[in-house]
Amino acid sequence: MTEAEMTGTEQAGQPDRLSVVSTAIEGIRVITLRGEIDHQTGASLEQAVRQAATAGPGTRVVVDMRGVGFMDSSGMNILIAAHHDLAKAGGWLRLAAPTPPVLRVLHLVGVDAVIDCRETLRAALTP
Repeated sequence: MTEAEMTGTEQAGQPDRLSVVSTAIEGIRVITLRGEIDHQTGASLEQAVRQAATAGPGTRVVVDMRGVGFMDSSGMNILIAAHHDLAKAGGWLRLAAPTPPVLRVLHLVGVDAVIDCRETLRAALTP
């Protein structure tokens, strides 16, 4: 991956903040997250998802959640809105490798029944 393929925000030294890096793998936009998703950090995720969706109809997006230790309802709302917007345009959104605490919340709220959650990034990139 070249530096030109990477965009995002990095907040080094702030483990409770959110790092967002966007790349492309085989025509699929991959948004890799590290940190926590809440009302203070959700704007970074929302911006990355909106930017990915501007690629046009049929856009496919995977959100790699391996590095997310916490997500509140604001993060879930951002993901649900992105899922609906991408599906309406003929694309899709998948979540890759949500950590156990995040997966538990996704399951309790029922988001995992709406948005396709895969155990690994590789699985999320596979049709």
